[in-house]
Amino acid sequence: MERRISAFLEAQAAEGGAARNTLLAYGRDLRDFAGWLAHRGLDFERAGQGDIESYLVSCDAQGLSKATRARRLSAIRQLYRFAYEDGWRTDNPAIRLSGPGRDRRLPGTLTTAEVDALLATAAGHGRTGAERLRNACLLEVLYATGMRVSELVALPVAAARGDPRMLLVRGKGGKERMVPLSAPARAALSAWLGHRDAEEEAARIARRAQPSRHLFPSAGAAGHLTRQAFHALLKDIAVRAGIPPARVSPHKLRHAFATHLLAGGADLRTIQTLLGHADVSTTEIYTHVLDERLRALVLDHHPLARDA
Repeated sequence: MERRISAFLEAQAAEGGAARNTLLAYGRDLRDFAGWLAHRGLDFERAGQGDIESYLVSCDAQGLSKATRARRLSAIRQLYRFAYEDGWRTDNPAIRLSGPGRDRRLPGTLTTAEVDALLATAAGHGRTGAERLRNACLLEVLYATGMRVSELVALPVAAARGDPRMLLVRGKGGKERMVPLSAPARAALSAWLGHRDAEEEAARIARRAQPSRHLFPSAGAAGHLTRQAFHALLKDIAVRAGIPPARVSPHKLRHAFATHLLAGGADLRTIQTLLGHADVSTTEIYTHVLDERLRALVLDHHPLARDA
């Protein structure tokens, strides 16, 4: 079964352009399913629809969320579709299964005052001037663009050259999109880039070091600041800003970007494009912020409401 999983993941990477985090999630889910089958003397080749249904029931009994169960079924479906197309199954036992659906919960977000506090704190947080410039740039760019944290930390330095008004971002599945930069984000980006380039040039002269292609370089294996390191940094900034760290995460800043834009009058299609959502239904979770604005519009402009 491990060999089947590896072949499936390789195909997803090569043919489907699946992102690394997506492949890791597929691998975890399928290995859990494989372990469940092995415990019952089964494998991918012999499992039927009833076995998959029993596995999903066991996931429910473990208290796993709807989102987790839906994701696991999605991984199993794709595995068996691959198995059928690749010829090692003559049927697809998962084709008729329907998932539990996903809870359309409102994602946690931050107020504009809290975001302002984070941005102000980031500019003064760091042991050196370089760290303070980098931290300010990270938060300004993240909030200005609504990027995913993986997109932010892996930004190529070439994208920031020439004082751009927009950044080219490579998102999930290798899809590219343009995101605009606010004036504060452009200023923070320019300040960090100037300092970064000067330090890199000095290091090159002193140690013959090769320049990094990343905007936020790091000595680690990835060559750039990791998602985990940025997550920890953001928690530190939240504490210094007087905000409970449990309320702050990179993804909540992405939610704040979308929520604040909608509250300011942006339309869903624009938000969908900026966030890089493939389907506008994903973006519709933010429509809660429109309720109060629409109510105010009716009360202010409807003739009967004005008469009342």
